[in-house]
Amino acid sequence: MPLKIIPPKTMTRSVRTIQFQFELHHTCKQTGARTGTLTTPHGQFETPIFMPVGTQATVKTLDVEEIDAVSQGLILGNTYHLWLQPGEDIIEQHGGIRGFMKWSGGLLTDSGGFQVFSLANNRIIKEEGVHFKHHKSGEKLFLSPEKSIEIQQKLGADIIMSFDECPPFDSDYDYMKASVERTTRWAERGKHVMKRTDQALFGIVQGGPFKDLREQSLRNLTSIGFDGYSIGGLSVGEPKPMMYQVLDDIAHQLPPDKPRYLMGVGTPDDILEAVIRGIDMFDCVNPTRLARHGSALTHDGKIPIKSARYLSDMTSLDSSCDCKVCQTYTKSYLRHLFKAGETLGARLISYHNLYFLNTLMRKIRHAIQNDRLLDFKNDFFNRFYK
Repeated sequence: MPLKIIPPKTMTRSVRTIQFQFELHHTCKQTGARTGTLTTPHGQFETPIFMPVGTQATVKTLDVEEIDAVSQGLILGNTYHLWLQPGEDIIEQHGGIRGFMKWSGGLLTDSGGFQVFSLANNRIIKEEGVHFKHHKSGEKLFLSPEKSIEIQQKLGADIIMSFDECPPFDSDYDYMKASVERTTRWAERGKHVMKRTDQALFGIVQGGPFKDLREQSLRNLTSIGFDGYSIGGLSVGEPKPMMYQVLDDIAHQLPPDKPRYLMGVGTPDDILEAVIRGIDMFDCVNPTRLARHGSALTHDGKIPIKSARYLSDMTSLDSSCDCKVCQTYTKSYLRHLFKAGETLGARLISYHNLYFLNTLMRKIRHAIQNDRLLDFKNDFFNRFYK
């Protein structure tokens, strides 16, 4: 499919032409789940999609050839961490994150908002932005909506995110309401300083568990106008039923002609439940974090590979997986790597876990196109949780 250029968008201060488009293909008759194509300057990507997280301009333990093999080619970089180390100017000198890590595919960067509110110390939230201390050194820092966009423009992602506040999920109603209103003002300020014509900007819907605040946040953001819409403030410790309720409340109200992105969610069950509710895009550190602790995702559930039961197990990690790890190594060998403290173990399981999720997304898209996503979900869960 050739690259499609959408008409110029009118903004408060300029007109931008973005090489970005979302095309909806099919809606599942069983569920309302969607398939589509996301077009960016660095590739086209089928949705629903899971995006591996490359926090420090690297998906942990994997090189770019391996990342390409276990993904659709769209990954994340982390604005907060790359701003602190090595700094956005150094990365810009390399031609952005893509040139820095020698990645030729698609790229999305978050705004740094989640890390500011989850990692930073001594936060002082003001209208102009957030004053805080470095989570390790204690250095005094300041991040504003304008600064976040300026950093992300230097990092050079295809998709960048508005700077938002991500308050604790159990914040009271009055605080959450004030936070939503402030996040709206920050989103508008961030959009106002956008200069690059080759980046898409997403707004982030906040509001905690409160349906009316989520709807208010969405109304505010759509009135400003963004290239896509994200749901933030979930998968931050709330019970799963509460997360699914928020998705029930708001996901179907997101603009149908724009990509819908659920931030920080990446377990198989959460992905399936969210896709059923109309979500198109996902990211999470979970698959590589699990791998570093010796936990493998398989069609038969999670495997704690360090367990003694795998000492002499001569079978592959997952009999239904055709990745190079499952086609080459035994559980016994993988267990040995972890018990011996060899880093290859974490690398091989990381490769497998991301390959597993990428394969899951391909199967989900196929099920949607054939109007049988509920059937697929039941079959998958019956084996995964047996």
